[in-house]
Amino acid sequence: MTRLWSFLVPTLLLCIPCIYSSPTSDLFEAWCISHGKTYSSQQEKLHRLKIFEENYFYITQHNNNHIMAANSSFLYTLSVDNAFADLTHQEFKASRLGLSANGLIRMNLGGSSKGSDGVANVPTSLDWRDKGAVTNVKDQGSCGACWSFSATGAIEGINQIVTGSLTSLSEQELVDCDRSYNNGCEGGLMDYAYQFVIKNKGIDTEDDYPYQSRDTTCNKNKANNLFFLKKHVVTIDGYIDVRENDEKELLAAVAAQPVSVGICGSERNFQLYSKQTGNYTLVKEFKNKKSSGKLSGWIPLLGDWDL
Repeated sequence: MTRLWSFLVPTLLLCIPCIYSSPTSDLFEAWCISHGKTYSSQQEKLHRLKIFEENYFYITQHNNNHIMAANSSFLYTLSVDNAFADLTHQEFKASRLGLSANGLIRMNLGGSSKGSDGVANVPTSLDWRDKGAVTNVKDQGSCGACWSFSATGAIEGINQIVTGSLTSLSEQELVDCDRSYNNGCEGGLMDYAYQFVIKNKGIDTEDDYPYQSRDTTCNKNKANNLFFLKKHVVTIDGYIDVRENDEKELLAAVAAQPVSVGICGSERNFQLYSKQTGNYTLVKEFKNKKSSGKLSGWIPLLGDWDL
């Protein structure tokens, strides 16, 4: 009997991690199924569960403050609904905010803006998604090519407004072929992307040149429109840079079409953002909080305001 216990004790000790549970265990299991998450070992899964718990409690505290404070500036909620809830904030920034524009200088090569006189003609509310000028949500993965998605989003929008046709465009063509100044998954700027599209006399479609979430070799046949491979090519004649710190001019611009903007997406709330619940923007709150101030991502600005 003594020998039997000598074997049973270590066996039971090894099983202790397998039966670990927490108040959020069931929620975590459901979340894993929803997002197709699997882990290499039980130990890794437990590690991710603990991170998930920390994010969940942070979310709960934020949302409770939002509900209890009548005049709170937190007019948006957080949740674990997205695929990032098992990541620490440092992991999220390292894998998703891959913009590295070091050495890239924004050159104001676009046309001159007309100032903020157009604000008088801005509608009281507008959302370009409702107008059919925005494609379905795209996922850049761990490639820091947000600049290319921002550029295509703006081009897709103005093309739909002018032609009535919404065509999803190729971020991968920009990642692979726009190499004069931009650096693919290592970062870039939309101004240079627009210059590439103008010089290239167009950009390919997403279907013809699909996104790979990594740097690949430029397919010059498609990029240069050889052998009539492209069925739908979208072109632009030029672009305009909105003056820095002119919010009225930005409002007038986004009332005319979706525009490209740079944001500081390094705040934890960006990682866990769920939805807006008031006439306030997440970007404006971060500006008021005076966060790092370093641009960490590029996105298309789609409107969605209420005057």
